Amino acid sequence: MKRIFAEFAYGPGPRAGCWWDETIAAPAWPVLQGAVHADVAIIGAGFTGLSAALHLAEAGATVAVLEAGPPGWGASGRNGGFCCLGGARIGATALTRKYGHDAARSYFQAEKDAVDLVGQLLKRHNIQADLHSNGETQMAHRARDMNGLRAAAETLWRNGGSAELIEAADLPAAGMAGPFHGALTTKVGFALNPRKYLFGLSRAAQAHGAILHRDSPAQRIERHGASYRIATRQGHVLAPTVLIATNGYSSEDLPTWLAGRYMPSQSNVLVTRPLTDEEIAAQGWNSDQMAYDTRNLLHYFRLMPDRRFLFGMRGGLMSSPRAERRAQYGTRRNFEQMFPAWRDVPSPWQWSGMVCLSRHRVPYVGPVPDHPGMFAGLAYHGNGIAMGSYAGRVLADLALSREPATPCLSVIASPMKRFPFGSLRRVLMPAAYLFYGLHDI
Repeated sequence: MKRIFAEFAYGPGPRAGCWWDETIAAPAWPVLQGAVHADVAIIGAGFTGLSAALHLAEAGATVAVLEAGPPGWGASGRNGGFCCLGGARIGATALTRKYGHDAARSYFQAEKDAVDLVGQLLKRHNIQADLHSNGETQMAHRARDMNGLRAAAETLWRNGGSAELIEAADLPAAGMAGPFHGALTTKVGFALNPRKYLFGLSRAAQAHGAILHRDSPAQRIERHGASYRIATRQGHVLAPTVLIATNGYSSEDLPTWLAGRYMPSQSNVLVTRPLTDEEIAAQGWNSDQMAYDTRNLLHYFRLMPDRRFLFGMRGGLMSSPRAERRAQYGTRRNFEQMFPAWRDVPSPWQWSGMVCLSRHRVPYVGPVPDHPGMFAGLAYHGNGIAMGSYAGRVLADLALSREPATPCLSVIASPMKRFPFGSLRRVLMPAAYLFYGLHDI
């Protein structure tokens, strides 16, 4: 494997303190051994890979899934649990300018459809994932940001959308007291336990015949007659169709087309112990809404059903034990600044993981050029629960050679461009963080 962060980023260290591991045990998938034949091989057992596996298995295809680590090891088993609108890092105006009005509109409809898909999967497969929050709430971290939220609310209302604008004076009554200047609640989305959702998908996929493998990292992909041969440590999979679903944990050589076309970026999360009623009252945040602020380098947070508080933000630029400690310290410092009444509340769980960015700032779901029968889905820009699940369904359609049930292929299947500097492209991140940080002041 050729990855662009230090090896520490891909080991157990960054997720050692992940709260979600305490909430549900990992399923007992086997390690791949010997030769396995399948209609479709899937590399990556996150939301994308397992959604694809489920939809393919439901259609009658034989499916073999390879996960590099234990079940739930990657970003899907350690994220903040926000199932909401998103997937792109580009605004409506820029998206419309680049792809046209109809394509932009169809893409934003796909973001809503992605949230709906997760809701349908949860219901259809009876997945209990600790749901809460009626949509998501964006908090204005500066007074002038409320102008943008008011404009967004007007646009939503004008187009028949559902939204609630909350002025600064009304935030305490809404249970959202803090250093905010108002908020906008969009009534699409919900929060959940991502590990419970992920393992619910895995159970459903297995019930329909998909075979899932743990600790079986893909090491090489080679053409083998009409099929691809994917070698692991102890065996291999032969399949005519391959889906790449590795997102921020991708490798530059699996396949080589990926090299330089994705940008992993670290995100840090902490979870407190359960808050008492007195502590909640002291801070004035008792809302069940999942929330995030208007910063470019945003903070995201929510009070969970068991009254623990989750708080996340962009992570560090380096990966090592020392860098991880420094990032955890920064996350804790930001948490205390935003919620000072909880300064003495411990956060026993802290961890980090990779989100994935693309140069054109929209997800990619489509064919791998010059590799017939190979498709990839990645780059959800920190919104992988909904968009990753949706991408998995699109990939399943592509693998089955049927027209995907989405109107936005002109956007998500547009060719991925390389980032400058190739394998050294992370040198772009400090300047980007500085630029966005200055614009957040």
